[in-house]
Amino acid sequence: MTRAARFASFAFCAALALCLAPAARADYAVLSSGQRLHITGYETLGATVRLTVQGGTIEIPTDQLVSVEPEEVFPGPPAQPRIETPYAELIASAAKTYGVDAELIAGVIAVESNFNPKAVSPRFARGLMQLRPEVVVQYGVTDVFDPQQNINAGTHYLKDLLEKYNQDLTLSLAAYNAGPDRVAQYGGVPPYAETQKYVRRITQGLKKKKAHAGTPQTLGASAPDRPASQP
Repeated sequence: MTRAARFASFAFCAALALCLAPAARADYAVLSSGQRLHITGYETLGATVRLTVQGGTIEIPTDQLVSVEPEEVFPGPPAQPRIETPYAELIASAAKTYGVDAELIAGVIAVESNFNPKAVSPRFARGLMQLRPEVVVQYGVTDVFDPQQNINAGTHYLKDLLEKYNQDLTLSLAAYNAGPDRVAQYGGVPPYAETQKYVRRITQGLKKKKAHAGTPQTLGASAPDRPASQP
């Protein structure tokens, strides 16, 4: 067999092995041709190297093997700890969908409605997360008292506020309670006793929860005694 034919045969085998390579952790054989062959083992046999791939082995000239490199394995995002609150599954689902900490969502619900899905404030904020009428319209809520719709919309709104204020939790919570217009008007947390108390209760409860769990004190919340109304 000529060198060209031998190389063509090897290239075909290498391509086939790559297609059959498993997703499990293994190594890569880096070849002089520039190819990276997914392998589970190799053995040097003098002038040749035997590479173990799924389905069998391939032998190549030693000078064609440049190096063997470990496969890079990237861990997935850390799992959110399970919370012990009413509507825990709905909260966990919304947290995963929108990338908002489940403890933060639970903390907002605790302060807003004390987990009462039928809660209505004097200013017509409604449901578990006390969605104001303009928020209901903005996020396409058809039944504001449905726990799933309410939590999804409230969590989506929280995500948008966190993005708007560059992940500043204090400003995001102030805007959730008093509205973004009031935060812009005062250049920060509005000088309303209710809003300041609202922000303080959630953030302090958050720190307490995280400290108790031994996790970074940035997200989460504790459940207070009674709901706070929306401005």
